[in-house]
Amino acid sequence: MTGRPAPRPLSPSPRVWLGLIAVLAALVVLVLGVLYAGHSEPGTVDRWFVRPTADTVRPPWRRVALAVDFLGEPAGAAMLVLGTVAGCLLLRSPRAAVFVVVGVGTTVGTTTLLKSLVGRTIHGDNLSYPSGHTAFATALALMVALLATGRLGIDGTAGASLVIAAALVAGAAMGWAQVALGAHYPTDILGGWCTALAVIPATAWLVDRTADRLVDRAADAGRPGRP
Repeated sequence: MTGRPAPRPLSPSPRVWLGLIAVLAALVVLVLGVLYAGHSEPGTVDRWFVRPTADTVRPPWRRVALAVDFLGEPAGAAMLVLGTVAGCLLLRSPRAAVFVVVGVGTTVGTTTLLKSLVGRTIHGDNLSYPSGHTAFATALALMVALLATGRLGIDGTAGASLVIAAALVAGAAMGWAQVALGAHYPTDILGGWCTALAVIPATAWLVDRTADRLVDRAADAGRPGRP
């Protein structure tokens, strides 16, 4: 034991601004969910962008969209998560590895629950809101960025900018693929992106609190005079 504290998924610096973003994102998810509950057609905002069809994008960009989409499918997502967890363990940061696993699980679980509650469909009875692929990609990028900026000591505006940029790029890339392939409406993409922004900060806080309590209990048990 070196006595050095384990790296935290959510360092004190970004807690306030990330918490505010999480609250705003949750409100967006709620508002969109209420607006499009039970719908089976694109809304007015969706039509501003594109009317989703099965052939919105043509080769060679269709192959790019399919490749990006694969990263959100079970096999592709599993590879990304396993690679990220392995990287955390190689860096001797088990708390970060737990954060990644719990964060992905919580995000996927939340989108699955919301889809059932909202009941918005596309191409028949396929539940579409919010986009689980977009939520997963955003969540993973957000977690990696939070861990990287924390480990490198990048705080303040620079750290916040990097974290948000990572989430935006990942969400935009996956969202483009989903709309291009006709799997989701544009507002589903926004809902998925905001779901990740709402869930991940809360997950980071929960992981930190739980890990800190376990560390404190272990320290108390190891003190002289304790049973």
